[in-house]
Amino acid sequence: MKSAASKTARKAALNIVSLGAVREMEGVLPCGAAEATARLLTESEVASRRAVQFSRTQTAVLIYRAFDWMTPGQFEAFAYRKAFCEGQVRDGINAGAGQVLVLGAGYDTLAWRLAPEFPNVGFLEIDHPATADVKAKGIESMGQAHNHHLIAKDLGECQLKDVLIESKAWDAKVQSIIIAEGLLMYLPPDAVGTLFKQCAAVSGAGSRIAFSYIGVRDNGQLDAGPWSWMVMWMLRGSGEPWLWGIKPVQLGTFLGQHNWTFAPDLSPLTGKHGLEYFATAER
Repeated sequence: MKSAASKTARKAALNIVSLGAVREMEGVLPCGAAEATARLLTESEVASRRAVQFSRTQTAVLIYRAFDWMTPGQFEAFAYRKAFCEGQVRDGINAGAGQVLVLGAGYDTLAWRLAPEFPNVGFLEIDHPATADVKAKGIESMGQAHNHHLIAKDLGECQLKDVLIESKAWDAKVQSIIIAEGLLMYLPPDAVGTLFKQCAAVSGAGSRIAFSYIGVRDNGQLDAGPWSWMVMWMLRGSGEPWLWGIKPVQLGTFLGQHNWTFAPDLSPLTGKHGLEYFATAER
């Protein structure tokens, strides 16, 4: 049976559209992100025009804010997460990176927006076919830059290195930027470590990986806020549960074991925003 496109990716994208209607987020959310996301959702038919239009209303914003009692700060944290990832890409390119890889891209528009601005940099996205194929329809309708490549592959069934070799649009020796936004918490623990090692193996010296992750409490449970049990129950019910997290104090050791060096100095936005921590590592 064919897998369905990610409901979480759709929800996150609509969240971005709503953040575009929040005046306080104008200086945080990357320029054009809300508009491009709204267009992608409609062009790919992931969401109806009516749903997108509603997401731009203050009523939608109030609904999101109403849920902040359960997940404090998480609504606006999406804007900071987008700003963090885009900042890492821009800084990495300025530092000499020649290619960008977005893992589990969902309906993110970073690559679509930045590829025309940086025509000599390769932008690749990888996501599960159920989501990537739907997104590709929207990107084709919106117009796709020559240096923007979408890859529909399930990394749970194949190796990242093999996928990139097959694409022929990636050079494992080139300084690179890898983005794993809102992805790691959905992977089994063993898969997270494997992914970091694979990312190190397909990127050249000076590369960086920027990612978000969930913290862990002293009792070993993932920290999903004051109503953690309810959040985790809802995620399991949606069929997309959180599986992995780590204590921030353990992150440096974890990254060192998987061929990366923790580099919090590379971004002013590292730290916790909402339920998630943002972090950067380098090679």
